Amino acid sequence: MVQEQQRPNPTGEEKRRQLVRAVIASAVGTSIEWYDFFLYGFAATTIFAQLFFPTSDPTTGLLLALGTYFGGFAARPIGAAIFGHYGDRIGRKATLIITLLSMGIATALVGLVPTYEQIGIWGGILLTLLRLLQGISVGGEWGGSVLLATEWGKSRGGRRGFLGSWPQFGVPVGLVLGYLALQVFQPLDPYWGWRIPFLLSIVMAAVGLYIRLGILETPVFTKLLEENRVERVPVREVIVRNWREIVLSALLRTGQQAPFYIFTVFVLTYATRTLGFEPSDVYTYVIIAGLVSLITVPFWGYISDLVGRRRLYMIGAALMVVWSFIYWPLLDTRVPALVLLAIVLAAPIHDIQYGPQATFIAESFTGRLRYSGASLGYQLASVTAGGPAPLIAVWLYATYESSFAIAVYMAVCSLISIGAAYALKDRSHVDYAVEYDESEPKPG
Repeated sequence: MVQEQQRPNPTGEEKRRQLVRAVIASAVGTSIEWYDFFLYGFAATTIFAQLFFPTSDPTTGLLLALGTYFGGFAARPIGAAIFGHYGDRIGRKATLIITLLSMGIATALVGLVPTYEQIGIWGGILLTLLRLLQGISVGGEWGGSVLLATEWGKSRGGRRGFLGSWPQFGVPVGLVLGYLALQVFQPLDPYWGWRIPFLLSIVMAAVGLYIRLGILETPVFTKLLEENRVERVPVREVIVRNWREIVLSALLRTGQQAPFYIFTVFVLTYATRTLGFEPSDVYTYVIIAGLVSLITVPFWGYISDLVGRRRLYMIGAALMVVWSFIYWPLLDTRVPALVLLAIVLAAPIHDIQYGPQATFIAESFTGRLRYSGASLGYQLASVTAGGPAPLIAVWLYATYESSFAIAVYMAVCSLISIGAAYALKDRSHVDYAVEYDESEPKPG
């Protein structure tokens, strides 16, 4: 495949312009991807059970709907391996264009799937297949967006944590847009209302594509091309060389990702079915929390440049242990002001981990293996933590009839993150453009 040509020595002003464009492209692209991903999650917890699995009892129908939701998480490591390979072989930019297009098409098609009433169980099957395509796309998107932003920054020190927080910024943007879209369009029409937000995805993908086409390939990957350092099979190589970093990166995310999907997905079901709140009220509370994260995600990324990624991450995970036993009693008061407080305060506490997380993981892998390694480590947690979390929460509450069991689950996840952060080397000050694993002996 022909590689994109890039000026070998861009001026300082050109680099600054490209850096700004890269950060914007990363933030916009991930916002669109996460809008698509969250939109499905919200629909799965509120309307998909009755539309696609109506013959089941309410709990079973919810679990079936969440099962299709989990399928997207299970597919994410597959996407990480596929697109990680190409991201380290043909470049960050080209790979990101493919992930954005595939995600937009999959999400738009979800808006066209006939319901159970029209084609029976085939509606649920089609829904699951499109969710798998969504997961594969997201699995490849994250790593490239992080590298697009961070590899255009200074190669040593600088604001790498802050830059890496902007792809993370796309998560609260997607969260807010997804919730708002369903809240606005779903009441308009019982058949087409919920479909409109999904169909709009293709328009948003076109906007994101336009922005990304204007970005040059990153200096780090360009240098690898010039020096003929590109690996033939980067996924295999990174698993051989950096299996420890991949595992630790996945464990690192456990105490962030499991609570996050409980805070944003399971809480919809819990607050409406168990606590008796109106769905519109819960939507509003979660939207406010997402708006708070628009500030706190980049803030904690910036702080990580000052105090170090590992130290800040461990502090955030420790606070999440404590917060796990405060969050649920606040919800269970059923007092609207306290429920709002619980949902909104969860955002900045969660973001202490999430803000610096992208850069912390990306720095664990050298340039020629970075897309593959960071993507695999990040997305494996989707199978072990994020995807199962709402399902586990439903099961725990159904079994123990108490939110305390969910609090314990969240706390254990956070303790795992503390251990992983302690074991993962902090490379906040390494030269990002140098193959800094070359002095290390190659396994085998």
